[in-house]
Amino acid sequence: MSIDEYDVVVAGAGTAGCYAAATIANEGLDVVIVERKDEEEAGHIACGDALKGADAFPEAIPKERLEPAFTNTGVDHGRFEIPQEDTVLEIPVPGELAVIDRWEYGRRIIAGAEDAGVDFHYDTVINDVVQTDDGRVTGLRAKRKGDPVTYEGDLVIDGAGSLSLLQDKADFEETTFDTNVRYSQFCSAYREIVEVPEPVEWDDALVFKATDRAAGYLWYFPRTATEINAGLGFQMNEEPMQLVEALKRDLRNRPEFEGAEVRDKLGAALPTRRPYDSAVAPGYMAVGDAAGHVNPTTGGGIAGAAYAGKYAGEQAVKAVSDGDVSEENLWRYNTRVMDHFGGRYAGLDVYNVLSTAVDVDDLMGLLASLPGEKLAEALYEGSTSMSFGLKLKAAVKSFGYWGTIRNFYQTKSLADELLSHYESYPTSPAAMANWTRERDAIMDRIYETTGAEAKY
Repeated sequence: MSIDEYDVVVAGAGTAGCYAAATIANEGLDVVIVERKDEEEAGHIACGDALKGADAFPEAIPKERLEPAFTNTGVDHGRFEIPQEDTVLEIPVPGELAVIDRWEYGRRIIAGAEDAGVDFHYDTVINDVVQTDDGRVTGLRAKRKGDPVTYEGDLVIDGAGSLSLLQDKADFEETTFDTNVRYSQFCSAYREIVEVPEPVEWDDALVFKATDRAAGYLWYFPRTATEINAGLGFQMNEEPMQLVEALKRDLRNRPEFEGAEVRDKLGAALPTRRPYDSAVAPGYMAVGDAAGHVNPTTGGGIAGAAYAGKYAGEQAVKAVSDGDVSEENLWRYNTRVMDHFGGRYAGLDVYNVLSTAVDVDDLMGLLASLPGEKLAEALYEGSTSMSFGLKLKAAVKSFGYWGTIRNFYQTKSLADELLSHYESYPTSPAAMANWTRERDAIMDRIYETTGAEAKY
């Protein structure tokens, strides 16, 4: 068995892994990305291809390297179709939007990381984590093109995606690392790249459509006016083939897709949960999907993963330079994630909890009654407010759904309380237990108010 030694070993060549590794390599440290796919297939990931926050990316990989993968920068709003109410909501989306070619984007972030000095080992399947007797992670065991290899490093960064194998193999019992993870907190996604014969009329919009089950939704995101990313996301407790058939049925019924050709098909899992309470352990950090760094209401995770990679990379450089890879010395990575987007995503997850306990028709009726800009705030910011006039207008439109609205506003108050609690996220692992206990008390009231089963 060969042994490869690096300062930092990164699992996975996705957005978070590439940005973490590039950040580290730019500071002169030796870093390798271990990727299970071959060199040609690397970067080919199931994704909706919609990118919110296209104007803001970490500089470890220059944005100009990525821009050729931005195939549609003319999208400026969401279009939410609610067939139950015979309604289409035009929803403004804050920030710069783009639709990308995800495979081309994947190639370009890999090339950017290579330019920074990152080594890539493709065709490498990880099968175990190496830990010392006191629990510090010191490397990975894998098979590279069928041959056993051990990677040793001061730090391991886990960018191996949802339900990462590394977290099954590592022993986190004496750490703060979040192990409260199960399948019900994740969803499956399936998408097809579809070429249509004529330009669609909605090439400036991200189209969402509710299914007849609250646990799923369809999307149509225009890479170009004639190349559409058509997909769906659904909770893992749903029957996948039934929901895939819902997508195919909808495609058959949309006149703009008549005569279309499918160019590519792919599926994946992604988190629809709050970010991990702690994504660090001695010698170990998790980033991106492997740490729940995804907007749980939209599934968007590219920008968050890029910044999680940046923060993990910067903390890795400090920890290696200090010769101290303890939880305490890695902790600032957690606080930066929570300050930037983690707390907001935790607040958004409250609305996912609510959706599991609300009748889908009532939920769609409520959404149809909300002003579009306020719905956008709820989807992307985790909180919203309305003037008296808007409240009155919404109340008139939503007659018949007032019970649902009352439940929604009670839940909103608790979501705001949860957001406020995340603003006091602990500055060291020693304070984690008390903070978690108070957060869980808020979550208990959320479950009681919504009637939903406990998610965590």
